[in-house]
Amino acid sequence: MFTLIRSYWPEYRHYRGKLLLSFFAMLLVAGASAGIAWMMKPLLDEIFLNKNTTMLYVLPLLILLAYLAKGVGSYVQQYSMTFVGQDIVRKVRDRLLEHLLHLDLAFFHHHHSGELISRISSDIGRIQGAVSSNVATLVRESMTAVALIGIVVYQSPYLAFITLVVIPASYIPVDMISRRLRRISHDAQARNADLTASLSEMFANVEAIKAYHTESFEAGRFARSNQACLDVSMKSVRFAELVVPIMEFFSSISGAVVIAVGGRQVIDGELTVGAFFSFLTALFMAVDPIRRLSQTLAQFQDAIAAHERIQSMMTLNPEVKSGDQALHDVDSIQFDAVSLAYGDKEALHTVDLAVKKGEVIALVGNSGGGKSSITSLLLRFFDASNGVVRVNGQDIRDYSFVSVRSRIAIVTQRVHIFNDSIAANVAYGAPLDEARVIAALKKANIWEHVAGMPEGLHTQLNEAGTNLSGGQRQRIAIARALFRDPRVLILDEATSALDNQSEAAILETIRALAPDIITVVIAHRLKSVEIADRIYLIQNGRVVCQGGKAELMRDCIHFRELYQ
Repeated sequence: MFTLIRSYWPEYRHYRGKLLLSFFAMLLVAGASAGIAWMMKPLLDEIFLNKNTTMLYVLPLLILLAYLAKGVGSYVQQYSMTFVGQDIVRKVRDRLLEHLLHLDLAFFHHHHSGELISRISSDIGRIQGAVSSNVATLVRESMTAVALIGIVVYQSPYLAFITLVVIPASYIPVDMISRRLRRISHDAQARNADLTASLSEMFANVEAIKAYHTESFEAGRFARSNQACLDVSMKSVRFAELVVPIMEFFSSISGAVVIAVGGRQVIDGELTVGAFFSFLTALFMAVDPIRRLSQTLAQFQDAIAAHERIQSMMTLNPEVKSGDQALHDVDSIQFDAVSLAYGDKEALHTVDLAVKKGEVIALVGNSGGGKSSITSLLLRFFDASNGVVRVNGQDIRDYSFVSVRSRIAIVTQRVHIFNDSIAANVAYGAPLDEARVIAALKKANIWEHVAGMPEGLHTQLNEAGTNLSGGQRQRIAIARALFRDPRVLILDEATSALDNQSEAAILETIRALAPDIITVVIAHRLKSVEIADRIYLIQNGRVVCQGGKAELMRDCIHFRELYQ
């Protein structure tokens, strides 16, 4: 628990004013609670036994003021600490997302998107109570318990000694339950992540679910995951709810002993009735903060488990490191005996290729041959296992991620459309310049369609662009790439969803841009690569042959087979 608090302690420095206000509010609550218990003595001794009429009017007013002070203090503390907790959670969530986004692409290949969503939303949400209300409860209830125990000791040290021997014994079973709860919380959060992952995957593939008529199958699979979540949740409840009965049982033992021993002292005249009832009131009032402290300790276990899961992500570091030099222009790209492996699988083996500004090269070959791996190396999603990728004759690893990726634009077969306007999708990540957006849409042969929409550039696109056709989505993606005015343009099956007329218009645009940039075209349809100055045939991670189309048709049997 203290490790968790210590982890977030630096964050509290930004809220000194609110924390100081909360502290004084907690003092007010603790003092008012102790005052209410203390007033039981004059209530009985002065009013009921001594018939003191002055106290009859003064004491009710004091009780009213005590409860008013307690209510105000509780409200101020709760509001202040809730703000502190929610703001800390906001900062942690921002930091975690930024950290995850800067990890290698390989990290996202190995972690389900649903699991990552669960870490950012659910797990971080679980620590909110710990860093706000639970911390406040810990301090407030400790202060209240100490104040009330002070009244207990003041009224009867002997009875206080008996009480303070029994109550601490309850810590042993509560601590055992807390440890068990932490293990269960880990399991519960993992199950919740699986549930989120299942939903994420289901909604992403809803067309396939409809096409294969597997709604009932998916609903059944989700129901089983949901039931597993319920089972773990109820297991947590089963242990957590033992805390209060255990505390009340030990409190009842303490109360029974106090009534027996204290009652004898009252009968024998060793203790006044008022002092005894003040003692008893303070004792039973102290049970409540002690019980809440025990519950808070149990609740901390869930937050500790969530914190450990979050830290397991925050401690990860990217293996692909950014360089520190800026890349301003791209005159040439060269692969020198480059190999790339994903774990034990070799994707590229001693690949050599070169391209200069003004050239168009095409990468062709069967699926899984390694074509897209070449573009991944250019974008520095991965680093070569062996060999060197050079840009302008210099190792690409010397350049910063930002400068490399800002000079390269890629359009893939898998189109990414965001739930935003057409203009925002084209200018994605850059200031919105409508003139440039329109120019990019015209080059992508889709401006006429966009201009005909009721809201034109500002038409809102659905998630994944479901209110566009496949070809329209692909042309929006091409417009986004052209908007960036790239020095290197990569088209990875970028025209696969286009009709012949649209594809011809896009290829004409590429021809017009080609003299000023480096263009890399990846395609299965050989019509798309006819604009290339040089074609590389990639098979099983190797460059099998290279050259112009006529040369390859004449000299390369593998290319002839592919072409035919």
